[in-house]
Amino acid sequence: MSARPLIVVAGIGNGTGTGASTARLFAKTGYRVALVARNADHLKNLADDINKNGGEAAAFPVSVYSYSAVSAVFDTIRQHPWLTGGKSELRVGVWNAGAGVWKGFLDVTEQDLQTVIDTNITASFAFSRQVLLAFKENTVDARGKRGTLLFTGATASLRGNVTTSAFAAGKFALRALSQSLNKEFGKQNIHVAHAIIDGGILTDLSLSRRTGSDASKEWKENSNIRLDPDSIAKASGSGYFGFHTDGANSD
Repeated sequence: MSARPLIVVAGIGNGTGTGASTARLFAKTGYRVALVARNADHLKNLADDINKNGGEAAAFPVSVYSYSAVSAVFDTIRQHPWLTGGKSELRVGVWNAGAGVWKGFLDVTEQDLQTVIDTNITASFAFSRQVLLAFKENTVDARGKRGTLLFTGATASLRGNVTTSAFAAGKFALRALSQSLNKEFGKQNIHVAHAIIDGGILTDLSLSRRTGSDASKEWKENSNIRLDPDSIAKASGSGYFGFHTDGANSD
């Protein structure tokens, strides 16, 4: 019996956004799911929800998004019975972690800048290294791939704005990383793509920012003014690249 595919999703927020929706969708299609994020309680809740609904998920919290912490969590993932028993092999990695800094340039602090660097550059480099090393051990599947590495970007991946000097700098860097990895590893049957999610997403956090019952109700019910995380996940799951991809050797 062939090993079941494993997806590692880093960045799930409180379980209501794109990362969580992607994890739930892949679980429904037969993937085992390794969840990585900083909030252990949110991770456990999402893993419990997936398992309760017939999927298989395990939580792997990290204290910070640093190179050493992200590298170390993969050591823990590799020690899970799925991998030590040969029941799974890593086939998809999703870097969905983000750091939101929206300030005028003169208000950006050194700590703000470090947070953006840690999340979008340092930790994403570590995540990519661990995922790509695992992919290189895989055989080529029926679709001609050893694995797929996905990064989620934003409008700020393409252009800056008056309050996005720090945020956009990190998102530009993440986009550059995805393009570079695609060029280097595409010839090795490894697919790397950067998906620009160009708009506000319906989450508990975005809902809480709408003041007044009318505003929150419209944000929740009017699909024309915001994006839905489940729809984003479905788009990524339909061949992985149903929405705007950037710098990828697309299907």
